Amino acid sequence: MTPVTAYKDKHVAVFGLGGSGFATAQALVAGGARVFVWDDNEHAREKARAAGLRIENLATIDWRDFASLVLSPGVPLTHPAPHWTVLKAREAGVEIIGDIELFCRERRKIAPKSPFVAITGTNGKSTTTALVAHLFRCFGFAVEVGGNIGTPILALQPPAQDRVHVIECSSFQIDLAPSLDPSVGILLNVTPDHLDRHGSIENYAAIKARLVRNADQAVVGVDDKFTLAIADELKTRRPLTFVSVTQPTIVDGVVLDGSHIVRRAEGRSIEIADLTGVASLRGAHNGQNAAAAVAALGPLADELDRVRKGLRTFPGLAHRLEEVGRRGKVLFVNDSKATNADAAEKALLSFDKVFWIIGGRAKQGGIEPLRPLFSKVVKAYLIGEASEAFAQTIGDAFPFEICGGLEAAAPSAARDAEASDIAEPVVLLSPACASFDQFSDFEKRGDRFREIVKALLTAETQV
Repeated sequence: MTPVTAYKDKHVAVFGLGGSGFATAQALVAGGARVFVWDDNEHAREKARAAGLRIENLATIDWRDFASLVLSPGVPLTHPAPHWTVLKAREAGVEIIGDIELFCRERRKIAPKSPFVAITGTNGKSTTTALVAHLFRCFGFAVEVGGNIGTPILALQPPAQDRVHVIECSSFQIDLAPSLDPSVGILLNVTPDHLDRHGSIENYAAIKARLVRNADQAVVGVDDKFTLAIADELKTRRPLTFVSVTQPTIVDGVVLDGSHIVRRAEGRSIEIADLTGVASLRGAHNGQNAAAAVAALGPLADELDRVRKGLRTFPGLAHRLEEVGRRGKVLFVNDSKATNADAAEKALLSFDKVFWIIGGRAKQGGIEPLRPLFSKVVKAYLIGEASEAFAQTIGDAFPFEICGGLEAAAPSAARDAEASDIAEPVVLLSPACASFDQFSDFEKRGDRFREIVKALLTAETQV
C-alpha cells in the first residue's frame, strides 16, 4: 500500500468502492486522513463497513469541510451528465480528483525523483505496460505494475528511488489527475472510444495528451492525426521521442521497420531488435508497443543484448492475441480484449486466413471500418447483441453464422477450420465489441473461450 500522507488530518470524500475506490480509502486512512466513503451499491458499502471504513451518505452530509472528492474512474465526471457527487462537490467548491492524482501528490512529497512510467492510448496500453515492466525487471529493477491494468495504484508499494512504478492510465483516470507528471509518459495512439463519456473525439484526445504534457520524457506514437498533433505541440517544450510503424524511414525516433525495431537519429539508424518469431509481439501494433517500451528505457536501451533478451522472453498478456492452443493444423487465438474495431483490426492484420468469432455490445461505427480486411475472413461466427447489425454490414462479403454465444461459435469455427484446405487456419476470437451483453468484462469472455477451446483440445486427445 501507498499511505497518502499528503492528506494527513484532512477531510476527504470517496465515492465508488470498487477495487480502486476501496484501495484509495484505505490508503488515505493509512496516511492519517479523515475519510468518508459512499457507494450507491449496498454490498459495496457493507464490505467497506466490515473493513472499518467510515460510511457516510454523501447526499446528505455537509461538504464544506472536505478538501477533496476522490471519484472512482467509472463514475461520470462530465458526460453523459455529471454524477450527483460531482455536482455536490462543485457547489461546495471542492476539488474532484482520482487515485492517480493522489499517487502523484504523494510521490512529489516523499520521492519526487522516483521512476514513474505512465502509459496510455486507445489500444495497446496494457501490453505496453506489461512489456515496460518486464524490460525493467530484466535490468534488475524492483518494479510495481498497476493502475488500469489491474492492481490499483495506491495498493502498490510507495514511490522510492530504487523502485520503478509502471502504470497504465485510462482516459477516465487521466481526467481525474490534473497534475499527472510521470518521469516517462507514453501516448501510443488515439482512435474513437469512450465518446459517451468524453463528448467528442477532440475532448478525448485532449485528455490523453495530459499524460505526456508534464512528463519529464515524453514518448508519443505519431501514426494517427491526433497523436501527431500532440507530438508537434510538445516537441519544442520537452524531451520527446517519436514512435512510428508507418513511417520508419522518415521519422526520427524509435520505429518499426518490417520486423525490426530501429532507432533513427539525424539520418543514422541502429537496429535494436528483431521481433521475428516473437509470438507475444505478433503484428505491427505490437511492434508499436515494443518500440514505445524500448523508448521508455532511455539510455538503458543501448544495452542491446539485455533488450533483445527481454523482448524474446516477454510472455504477453491474456486476452491479447493469446495463443490458447492448437488442434491439428488449427491455431486458436483469444483476443477478447479487442473491444472495438480498431483493436480487432490489429488482430486481422496479424493473420492471413481467419475463422472469426465476433460480436457483443457494439461500439460506435460497428465493424464497417474493418471492410478493407474482409478478404482475410473465411467465415464469421456472430455472437451477442450485435449479431443482426453485423450480419447486415457483412452482407455477402463472406459466409457467416449467427451463433448466439461462444458455446456454439467456438466448436463451429473449429469444425470449419479443420475441414478447410487452408494450411494454417486460425480460429480468432476478436469481438470488436464490449462484452457487457453476455459477460461482466472482456476477461470473463476470454476465460470462457479458453475453457471451451481447452475442452475441444481435451476431447481430441481422448478420441
